[in-house]
Amino acid sequence: MIVLGIESSCDETAAAVVNDQRQILAECLHSQVAAHEPYGGIVPEIAARAHLDYLDEIVAGVMADARLTFDDLDGVAATAGPGLIGGLLVGTMTAKAIAAFHGLPFLAVNHLEGHALSFRLLEDLDFPYLLLLVSGGHSQFVIVEGVGTYRLLGSTVDDAVGEAFDKTAKLLGLGYPGGPKIEELAKQGNAKSFDLPRPMIGRKGCELSLSGLKTAVRQTVARLAGDSIPSGDLANIAAAFQTAIGDVLVDRSGNAIRQFQARYPGREAFVIAGGVAANQYLRTRLSELVKGEGMRLHVPPQKLCTDNGTMIAWAGVERLRLGLTDGFDFAVKPRWPLDPHASSKGGGEVHS
Repeated sequence: MIVLGIESSCDETAAAVVNDQRQILAECLHSQVAAHEPYGGIVPEIAARAHLDYLDEIVAGVMADARLTFDDLDGVAATAGPGLIGGLLVGTMTAKAIAAFHGLPFLAVNHLEGHALSFRLLEDLDFPYLLLLVSGGHSQFVIVEGVGTYRLLGSTVDDAVGEAFDKTAKLLGLGYPGGPKIEELAKQGNAKSFDLPRPMIGRKGCELSLSGLKTAVRQTVARLAGDSIPSGDLANIAAAFQTAIGDVLVDRSGNAIRQFQARYPGREAFVIAGGVAANQYLRTRLSELVKGEGMRLHVPPQKLCTDNGTMIAWAGVERLRLGLTDGFDFAVKPRWPLDPHASSKGGGEVHS
């Protein structure tokens, strides 16, 4: 079983070909960071136009690299939500056109499901498992009970973790994307130099709230005279901010683990996915927590943490072998929660 996957939900144009033997036959990704960097964030119209400019060439390239024709495929998958509507339309219409012309099944993949199932491309991780999904557009704790079956335990009530990193980096004048830049700068700083809040710590449940932390950083920057802040203070703020995020995630993850263990005694797998999972400091903090709670931590390699076509192709494989195909009338969903029974709050953030 061979599936072509297309990802275009935000600012990465990507495609990949994957088979059901967990082999990546070909993959390609075009990053739009340079196009959006002057604006300090993602501009939806620029993103959509870039997808139009690059997607056909990328799809043709991965098919050539895999040494396959479209007739060799068993299905075509594309991210159909959540995300920026322009990019979603480019990707899904391309996938539908290929599938329709070659008589192949079309698979509309939830971008969050792509992340949720990404570690299963590496090994046959049994369901259920606990997932912490952290990226620029979404932060949530989910029990992955099976393909297409997800139980939301808690999410952010305002900013996602990656969004908080990017906005804080902008406040510090570090540019975009902010996450890697804050992580690198924090290595030079003293986290104890500034006392920043830890929203939600000590409360029941798994909800996250980071807007107050971001506001505290802005107030600290203003107090230190804005653009003339010494580099040492910038590093200290970055370290204090990252440590605060770590404390929040450890506290919230502890609650999520206990809820998961109460529902599924004996199950041990804790998966972290999404772009923020590449942050080594946060990964170390969560690894220590998970080990102390008797769980096992699973983190995909960095190329599967950020947006990519490979995870979409794999999610397509997972859905296709269960017969979960979609019609060509499937409409993209800029908001599409993994758990349709959960409260809409935090259930399906726009990926931005």
